[in-house]
Amino acid sequence: MAATEAQRIGFTLDQASKRYGNVLALDNISLDFAAGTTTALIGSSGSGKSTVLRLLLGLDYPDTGSIKIDGRVLDHAHVLELRRRIGYVIQEGGLFPHLTVLGNLALLPRYLGWHNEKIRQRAEELAVLTHLPVDVMTRYPAELSGGQRQRVALMRGLMADPDALLLDEPLGALDPIVRHELQDELKRIFEQLGKTVIIVTHDLAEAAWFAERLVLMRHGVVVQDGSLDDLRERPADPFVTRFVEAQRRLPEVRA
Repeated sequence: MAATEAQRIGFTLDQASKRYGNVLALDNISLDFAAGTTTALIGSSGSGKSTVLRLLLGLDYPDTGSIKIDGRVLDHAHVLELRRRIGYVIQEGGLFPHLTVLGNLALLPRYLGWHNEKIRQRAEELAVLTHLPVDVMTRYPAELSGGQRQRVALMRGLMADPDALLLDEPLGALDPIVRHELQDELKRIFEQLGKTVIIVTHDLAEAAWFAERLVLMRHGVVVQDGSLDDLRERPADPFVTRFVEAQRRLPEVRA
């Protein structure tokens, strides 16, 4: 299931700005996401991380600048075609409560004209990949644990074998033990599939676990783009140091 070069796509934001009313969500940012790489977008709430994903998906469009996928400008005429090449996973899964697990997984494949047997086979294949028990396929989201719902959300994002995977705080609502387990699972899946991955998180340790490249954002601009060592040892400005030092650590054990 590893992606070939032809199945990977790259993204570019070229001097992209986006405003929602009086709020400037993105302020003239330029970023390249090379095909087949994993990048973590980090920063506080309101920094513009999720807006980047929305622009890359064509859910919104920049007010100025452009979005390119494989060097091709994303426009309204081709957005649906390009969006089918991208899997999207959000916090808490975003599953439809009135559909079973299999019903949620089948939404895009049925739109693409897949027959029921192909849908079932693909769902079972992804259940193995994500370590989801196959017997939950007939359950509804309310009957699943938080970790199971997030696994289903990941499966739904992967059903059509997309060329890229965009994840917006996919583990943010989970308890620490389940989150830790799914961090391990997701990293294994990213490495196994070899797709282009962009993951949004506010957790620095989680970001560094998933990706060597971290993009720290604040108020709609990129503050620093580099490795964890770059942020810790070569901070671009005082905010980087504050962000790194603000990550909560366990207290020292007292003798």
